[in-house]
Amino acid sequence: MANAQLKEDIIAYSKLIGIDKIGFASADPFVSLKSRLETQQELGYQSGFEKGTIQERTEPQLTLPEAKSIISIALAYPSKLNNAPRSKKGERRGLFCRASWGEDYHHILRRKLKMLEEFIAQKVPGEKCVSMVDTGELSDRAAAERAGIGWSGKNCAIITPEFGSYVYLGEMITTLDIPPDIPLEDQCGTCNKCVEACPTGALVQGGQLDSNKCIAFLTQTKDFLPEQYRQKLGNRLYGCDTCQVVCPVNKGKDTHHHPEMEPDHEVVKPKLIPLLKISNREFKEKFGPISGSWRGKKPIQRNAIIALAHFKEEDAVPELNDLLETDPRPVIRGTAAWAIGKIDTKESYSMLMKAKEREKDKNVQIEIEKGLEMLENNLI
Repeated sequence: MANAQLKEDIIAYSKLIGIDKIGFASADPFVSLKSRLETQQELGYQSGFEKGTIQERTEPQLTLPEAKSIISIALAYPSKLNNAPRSKKGERRGLFCRASWGEDYHHILRRKLKMLEEFIAQKVPGEKCVSMVDTGELSDRAAAERAGIGWSGKNCAIITPEFGSYVYLGEMITTLDIPPDIPLEDQCGTCNKCVEACPTGALVQGGQLDSNKCIAFLTQTKDFLPEQYRQKLGNRLYGCDTCQVVCPVNKGKDTHHHPEMEPDHEVVKPKLIPLLKISNREFKEKFGPISGSWRGKKPIQRNAIIALAHFKEEDAVPELNDLLETDPRPVIRGTAAWAIGKIDTKESYSMLMKAKEREKDKNVQIEIEKGLEMLENNLI
């Protein structure tokens, strides 16, 4: 059968160009996913980062009318930061999640998919393909699950037997009619470790996520971080790996197949104090190549301030006060005020009282009062 041979040729070529897993699925509508997404929407669990309507996200033919198949790919990424610099008093460090280590994965997967597209075009001229990575309408996880890449875990990630959930996903909708692969059976069983370990209870139940509570989502927001989540943030600057780290399938999984995914320690575990006043140009030069920079420097700086408060890093207080006095952004001024109160040095009270006299922004005033209240409670 010609298409069966074509499938084997595509698999062989995918290995040649460094794709770790490849699977094939029909381009039929994702009926059960549509139902789940509608429930998510009704419950208000969506993050707002989703692209397209529910219909566009579950019906491949809306993207490519003659679509017959979906080719799903997975690339495994490292899970261990070897010889990482230590976070210590005076030099506290923050952390970017594993999925943001190395070059932005969107670029890496798009290159691989482009190579696959060119290979298919040579083999079958005239066939149409539409590729996407993460930011496309189609659900990467749904495509990967149907294509047998892995099963959809209770942590809302695709879990592969070979690499655990430490994989980036991408897919190609195509007019090729390729024999589909068989989906893997769910292997989470009775294990509920990810749900139990979630710092904010964002995993409402196995396979259902309230995005608005998820730390990975919260680190990417640009407004004030709700106070109930600040302590939960710890030293995270972008993303959260807790539900992956506790997964038994992920134990011992650490893949180093792709040099471009290898992390730069000073980028993915940077010193926090220098982040407070980093210029736009410096931020772009240092962090621009990684996926964790896509929302700009403001959320990273806000998270760095919260991380310094988490560490009660007294050396940061002069810098935080400078932000409180001079930064034009209310979110940064207000978060700095809260952090000054949280860290509680002998200068904290006078710093916040002076800020209270001059500050005009109501939201910042609220954060100053929170800082003062923490100082007063510490005296009781």
